Amino acid sequence: MKPILRVEYLTKRYGPGCPYCFSLTGADRQTNQCPRCQSVLACRDVTFDLYPNEVLGIVGESGSGKSTVVRLLHFDFEPTDGRFHLDLNGNDPAAGALGIDPDQNLFSLSAFKQRRIRNERMGIVYQNPRMGLYLKVSAGGNIAERLLMGGWRHVGRMQQRASHLLEQTEVPARRMNEPPVNFSGGMQQRVQIAKALSTRPAVLFLDEVTTGLDVSVQARVLDLIRSLQQALGIATIVVSHDLGVIRLLTSRTIVMRHGCIVESGLSDQILEDPQHPYTQLLVNSVL
Repeated sequence: MKPILRVEYLTKRYGPGCPYCFSLTGADRQTNQCPRCQSVLACRDVTFDLYPNEVLGIVGESGSGKSTVVRLLHFDFEPTDGRFHLDLNGNDPAAGALGIDPDQNLFSLSAFKQRRIRNERMGIVYQNPRMGLYLKVSAGGNIAERLLMGGWRHVGRMQQRASHLLEQTEVPARRMNEPPVNFSGGMQQRVQIAKALSTRPAVLFLDEVTTGLDVSVQARVLDLIRSLQQALGIATIVVSHDLGVIRLLTSRTIVMRHGCIVESGLSDQILEDPQHPYTQLLVNSVL
């Protein structure tokens, strides 16, 4: 099976950089900040594949680079180096209209084309709902805005789509015209999920979606995500520092530290028999 998403040598550096950045940073050096030029390598040489219908986890402590990877792939940031490929042609009739060549580096496209790909074929749920929602615009309006960016134009169909998605994500229909600023954290995340799914994306990014929620609310949101992913079969990348989230949602996992991938493999294998000392520390810390 061919991967739907390929990432090769993805690197993001903050600072001027120098010839010593790579040799003086990384997991082995226990830092991602170059002592010579003070540049920070938020992620470096990150390489992985994502397959159709797969849920891939990226786990690591705060500052490990996991969220940076997702934000780069969503075109929120510009990378310093690396290649990003999407192969949608086999299962996505919209790919041709977007001009997505599976061998093309999407980071080399114009900002306009990147926005079209992001708006029509990607979805993201941020840790902080303020990044993904207009909190003073109605829940239905947030979804309609996303649909407009994805090329929808028929108002009645957008209303039907918004109503259906909010029902799927367990947001009461009576609150469709209410702004998310009035909602609880868990309800705001549900609206974010509905908005992310509105254009039927080929790839979904979930960035620490349960952080800051009460434990009972976390469980309901995770159950919702799992059921929707299984029903829709969307290739998904889940970013989390919580191994419980990784265990529940993912089939394969990447472990990051100081901007580098230190271990990867099947989620059950990594959680039951971790090989890298850092992964062992992560797993043992929750036992």
